[in-house]
Order: sequence, then C-alpha cells, then structure tokens
Amino acid sequence: MLVSFLMGFSSGLPLLLTITVLQAWMKEEGVDLTVIGFMSLVGLPYTVKFLWAPVMDRFTLPFLGRRRGWLLTAQAAMICSTILLGISDPKNPWMIAVAAFLVTFFSASQDIVVDAYRREDLADNELGLGSSLYVNGYRVGMLLASGGGLIMADHISFSAVYLIMAACMLAGVVTTLLTPEPIILIETPRSLKEAVFNPLTEYFSRQGAWLILAFILLYKIGDTMASAMTTPFYLDVGFSKTEIGTVVKLFGFWATIIGSLLGGVIMLGLGIYRSLWIFGFFQAISTAGFALLANIGYSVPALAGVIAFENLSGGMGTAAYVAFMGSITNRKFTATQYALLSSLMGIPRVLASAPTGYLAKNLGWTNFFIICTLIAIPGMLLLLKLAPKED
Repeated sequence: MLVSFLMGFSSGLPLLLTITVLQAWMKEEGVDLTVIGFMSLVGLPYTVKFLWAPVMDRFTLPFLGRRRGWLLTAQAAMICSTILLGISDPKNPWMIAVAAFLVTFFSASQDIVVDAYRREDLADNELGLGSSLYVNGYRVGMLLASGGGLIMADHISFSAVYLIMAACMLAGVVTTLLTPEPIILIETPRSLKEAVFNPLTEYFSRQGAWLILAFILLYKIGDTMASAMTTPFYLDVGFSKTEIGTVVKLFGFWATIIGSLLGGVIMLGLGIYRSLWIFGFFQAISTAGFALLANIGYSVPALAGVIAFENLSGGMGTAAYVAFMGSITNRKFTATQYALLSSLMGIPRVLASAPTGYLAKNLGWTNFFIICTLIAIPGMLLLLKLAPKED
C-alpha cells in the first residue's frame, strides 16, 4: 500500500509541469491564450501509450527485473527531460513543445509500468483502497508541482522551479530501487506478437467491451476540459499566483485527500459501479461551480468553496475510476491492457482540451463552464448500461 502511494506521487509530479505550471509561465510571458490551449497537445503520449506498452510486457531489461528495470529507465529520462524544459524559452512555441513532449512521453512510460506494478502487486480485494492511496500520492505530486511550483514562481524564476522539480523526481527513483519486484505466477507473453495481439483479443472478446471503452473516454471529459483552462481563468478573474497556489492547490489538496480516502471506504460498501454513479454526479455539479465563480468575480472565500467541493468530488471520482480500470485488466497483459484503458482516460486531457482556450476566449468563462458541465451527461448515462451487468 505504501508503494502504491509513493508510485502515485512519482506519477503525479510531472503531469502539471506541462499543464498548469507551463500555462502560468507562458501567460506571464505574454503568449496568446489560443496557443496556450493548443499546448495541451504535447500530452499526446498519455493517449497513445498503449502503442509501446507491449514492449514493456514482453521484454525484461538486464537489471532490476521486468517492471523495475523499465521504471528506472523511464524515471531517469524523465528527470533529464524536465531539466531541458526548465532551460527552454517559453516564447519559442516549438522549443517548449519539444521539451514538454519529451517530459510527457517518459512520464507516460513511467505510468505504464506503475499501473502494471500496482495491478500485479495488489490482490483484487485490495484494489479499491490501493487505488485510493495511489490517487492520494498522485495528488501530492500534483500539489508539489502546481501549488508549490506556482508559489515558488512568485519568488524565483520558472526555470529554477523546473530544476527543483527535477530533483524532487529522485524520490521515485529511490522507491524503484527499494521496492521488490512483484511475483507473477501467470505465464508472461513469450513473443512481441503475443504481447501486442493477445491482450486486445482477450479484452475485445468480452461482452460490452466497446461500451466500457466509451465510458472510460467520457466519464471525466467535462471535468477534464474545465480543468484545462482553470489557471488562465483564475488569473483573468484577478487572483494572484500565490492565491492560486495557496487556495487552489494547498487548500484544495486536503479536500482531494479526504475525497480519495472517502471514496475508497465507500467503495468497500457500495461497490465500484454504484460509487462511480454517485461520484460522477458530484463531479458534474462541481464543474458548474466554476460558472458561478465567473459571475461572482474576485472572492477568495468563493474560490475556496468552489475548490473544496470540486476537489472532494474529483478525488472520490478518480479513486473509483482508477479502481474500475484495474479491476477489468488481465494480470498476464497488465501493462498493455491498462495502458489501453488509461490512454482513453488521457484523451480528454489532450485532444478535447486543445480547443478549450478558443472556446473560453469566444464564449466567455460562464458559458464555457456550463458546456463542460453538460458534456458530462453521456458518460453518466453509459453507467445505466454497465452497472446492472456488473454490480
């Protein structure tokens, strides 16, 4: 369980360095809002990581074992890429895009192995709580990167912030070196062909396979689209970077921790599917809170209220979401199947988030967040098809 938390931290740390912190850096440098929105495309590796996941299922590097060898390699490359991003010029879109792309590629590679490790290391009845602790660790990493990063950026340069974050990634390296390799009794793929095709054949032979993929794609799409533009939104409303870092990240962090732990406990009693329905409803309502804040304007108490509710419901929803994906993977093809499912999870963050800057710029913040709220409805309706069969 402790390893789940620490690996969650290692996965969460690099994510917002190419989203929230990079957005704030580019906006401070006067980069156009539309360009900032399209910069989310550098997160494309998160949506296609299943393409190279079979390599990590099939081959074992000559050190540390099947999972830890790949994990250490990805972490070392990710640290170097973060340093490169920190010394890049934010006014040069191509330069910053290449550096950010490398960070997301190696971060996505790390996620492949971390997700596979967690599924192989935990028993089925431990997945709910283990996923909750993973999400909490993930949020701690995100908090350090975004909340800590933005606060530090008010006192030191963004370049220095990225170098500090690169040093913090060494925590993941230490975890990889100290944790044991998971014991797998099921035979692993014997060829690359088997590693590529058998996981897909096994998954798509299941009843309702396509409905499950559609659900994973749509469940958090509204919440994710709204989150893609929250940093520019806060700045436009008039909040300082310190207020954003303190209220949005530090204060909101505790709501997320409570939400994730509460979600893990609730799943023990209600099951994953019923929890997904309840948590998804709260997620949609919390997105509408940003539209309310857009009309209220600058108000730290209002910001705190919106953030508390959004992070509480988001923490609960994500814990159930991650547990659901882990529960439907086959241990023989953990890396590939989980990568396929979590890649769909990343599509809204990358592709659906790309036009969010354009939408916010032309529709206004209130209408933008209302649209994000309504987009959550299709994913919720799919649960009516899935839940009766599985829960």
